[in-house]
Formats: sequence, C-alpha cells, structure tokens
Amino acid sequence: MRGRDFIRLSTSAIVAHRMRSFLTALGIAVGIGAVVLLTSVGEGIHKFVLAEFTQFGTNIIAINPGVTTTHGVSGAVFNTTRPLTLDDADALRRIPQVLGVTSFVQGNAEVEHGKLGRSVTVFGAGAQTPDVLQLRPAIGRFLPDEDPRTARAFAVLGSKLRDELFGTQNPLGENVRIGGERYRVIGVMESKGQMLGFDLDDTVYIPTGRALAMFNREGVMEIDVLYDPEANSAEVAAQIKRILIARHGFEDFTVTTQDDMLETLGGILDILTLAVGALGGISLVVGGVGILTIMIISVNERTGEIGLLRALGASRQQVLSLFIGEAVVLASLGGAAGLILGVGGAWLLGATIPALPTHTPLSYVLMAELLAAVVGLTAGVIPARRAASLDPIEALRSE
Repeated sequence: MRGRDFIRLSTSAIVAHRMRSFLTALGIAVGIGAVVLLTSVGEGIHKFVLAEFTQFGTNIIAINPGVTTTHGVSGAVFNTTRPLTLDDADALRRIPQVLGVTSFVQGNAEVEHGKLGRSVTVFGAGAQTPDVLQLRPAIGRFLPDEDPRTARAFAVLGSKLRDELFGTQNPLGENVRIGGERYRVIGVMESKGQMLGFDLDDTVYIPTGRALAMFNREGVMEIDVLYDPEANSAEVAAQIKRILIARHGFEDFTVTTQDDMLETLGGILDILTLAVGALGGISLVVGGVGILTIMIISVNERTGEIGLLRALGASRQQVLSLFIGEAVVLASLGGAAGLILGVGGAWLLGATIPALPTHTPLSYVLMAELLAAVVGLTAGVIPARRAASLDPIEALRSE
C-alpha cells in the first residue's frame, strides 16, 4: 500500500464522521488541557515558593536551638537544652569563610507615636542583618555595630509601619514607644512585601539585647550565618557544629543549610506538581476510553471495507497500522487542541489572578503532546488487532 493511499484511508473515516471525530478529539483535548493547566499551576507555585525562600540569598546557614533529629540517646541524659546566646554568635564570626553573622529574637509589641499605635512584629537583630538577609534601608541607616548588651535604644521601621505612624512626615530622629520603652528612629527599611502571608514591612527592628530583655528571653531564636558563595556549605556547617558543640558540650541545636532546605522543599513541591498533574490525567484516561469506544464502533461499521482491503491484498500489518493511525491522528489533533486550551488557560488564569502564579515549561508541552499520542496508540491497539484478525471472506459476507 502506497503511503499516500495509507494517509487517505486513515483520514477518510475521520472526515466522514466529523461530529464523532470531533467529540472523540474533544475528550483528549479536555484531558491534555487539564494536565497542562494543573501542572502549570503546580509549577508556578513551585517557582513562587522557591523564590520566596531564596529572596534573602542562597548562601545562608540557620542555627536554631534544640535538635530536630533523634540520635538514639535518651532525653534524660541531658537535663536542659542550652539556649543559643549572643556569645555563640560572636564565636561563629571567627570561621574564615563566614562573611556575616546576625542573631534574631522575634515577638509582638505595641509601637506608639503620639496618639497613634500599632501592634507589629518586633525583630531583635544585629548590625550585619542587612548584609546577611539582603535588606536595605530606604532612608537613614540600620542599627549600628555596638555591643548588643549595652546597645542604645535605636529603632528601624518597616515601610508600612512608617506610613501608618508618620504618613509623609520624615520619621528620622523621632521617638516611638515600643513595648512601653522609648526608642529613637534612625532608619526606614525598603519595602519587601509579603513572604508566604507574613508582612515583612509591618515590622520594627531593635538591637538583639534589648529584644531579649523586652520579651524576657534567655537566648536568641535563631542565628543566621552568611558565608562565602565559593565555600562549601557542608564544610561551613561542620565548622559551625564543632564550635557550638565545644561551647555547649553536646549537639543541642539544629544547623540547616539553604541547600538542605531547598532540597526538602523542592521534593515536596515536586510531589504537589505530580499530584495535580495526576488529577488532570484522570480526564486524559476518560478521553482514551472514548477513543477505544469509537474505534471499536468504527471496526464494526467498516467490516465490509476491511474485508475488501484484505481481498485486494492488504496484509494484516497494513490493516493494523491503518486503524492505529486513525487513533493516533485523533489523539494528536485532540492533544494540539488541548495544548492551546491548557497554555491559554494558564495564561488567562495568571492574568486574571496575579496572586496565583502559573508557569508552563516547554518540557511539559512536549510531554503532553507525546502523552496524547501514546494514549491514542494504546486505545487503538485492541480494535486495530480485531480489525486485522478478521477473515476476508467473512468480512465481505457481512456486507
């Protein structure tokens, strides 16, 4: 059978039954569109969350009090867990690869100016915080490099807090009351927006030592270490552990590198993307069942035609290829339409709801089209084999 004849015969049934072919392709289009749209949303959320967590840089190591893993030792061996202290933070500055260290204390307190007051998040932070977390003052300066135990009562406002308390007035040099204590404003931070629902602009920064006293804490909540981007994060983390174990006597803290966090977070988000893609795949399976049904009906309706082809010398393999070709064409057409629906739907969703990020990688587009062809091939095998196995005489007699 010549190639041109093969193509004409494969497409003739599709053209002859336009509505049936359209509905069959529509089933595949809906399935592919759902897969592309849902995976685009999943991938968009993936990128959004990773961007949120990396906006402070990727060469940061966080140290928190307490351990998050079990080492097989009874908790009764150690009576208490020593808190992380300002001295611990100072000790980590001696590591050669370390570029900056800052310690954090967090709490909520009322910030007042004149007759205005607002309950906000208060961060006790060190002078190197802007370098470590890539934060910059919009006006004024950040907290000076002083001994945190005797630091002066200076405050740096978040941009939203500044707007709420001072409006368009310059707040530098003005006094505010934080938790009942008076502080002098020396700076206002650039706007950072929200991170996973937490407003980074509705905050105020004060020296760590004063925050410890304000919230009646013995130790800091976290120490962040900025290290040389050329250094190996695992080696820096190992040095941090050695220093803190020497100071505490045992490992009663948790060291988390940005690489560890991103690897764990990336794995969770990958599962999310696959899960939403699998939901769209259910529609694709339904479309495959539609192709299978239509092709079986087509075989029953074209029994005489199959008998004639076989009588004219068409081989079983050619008849098999003919019906599989029809199924693949239907699935490919549906897949192309599904790509338009999915990519267009993702773009429209992103334009309509900017807060919901979408991203459609080229690999997903190619995979979806390939998946449509595979579904058509799989769904066409059973009816195609049935058509190829028909006896020519019996097929002609049925006509």
